[in-house]
Amino acid sequence: MKNFKLLVIAFALIIAGNTAMAQSKVGYISLDNMVAIMPETAKLDSLLQKYQTDSLQPRFNYTLMEFQRKDSLVNGKDSLKTPASVRSKMKEEMQQDLYELQNWQTLVQQATEAKQNQLLAPIYQRVVTAIQTVAKENNYVHVYNKEALLVAPAGDDLLPLVARKLNVTVPPALKPGIN
Repeated sequence: MKNFKLLVIAFALIIAGNTAMAQSKVGYISLDNMVAIMPETAKLDSLLQKYQTDSLQPRFNYTLMEFQRKDSLVNGKDSLKTPASVRSKMKEEMQQDLYELQNWQTLVQQATEAKQNQLLAPIYQRVVTAIQTVAKENNYVHVYNKEALLVAPAGDDLLPLVARKLNVTVPPALKPGIN
């Protein structure tokens, strides 16, 4: 009788464990694809272009003008009128300006990426919040980034649910089962 009770308890635990496992839903979503189809993301290119035009280009123009001004004071025909200590300080500043001018493309790329990350942060946060809400509403215990999965069934892709939650239309190329 004691063995029978242990067997029943063990069987009940196995069934309860299997039932709990069956109720654990796992889903996935491509976070980057969801962010890419957000309406705010479409506006980023124009904002970044404006940032480059309004912020970065004036900085380049100023640095170039300053370099040319200092060069004329240090190496121009009136350079002897400039005190030696001032010429020495200007030469140091010219080295910094020259470095910036020579590496301008890299500096622009870094500044633009930083600005893009700054502009994307609230969009990512909004998408992550929607994913968490959809997961909770649909009883998903785990949600993975789609790019981390080697095999994934189309039925567990949360992109359409999250897009609906955010009132965003999913382009046909991103609909589950098409990728």
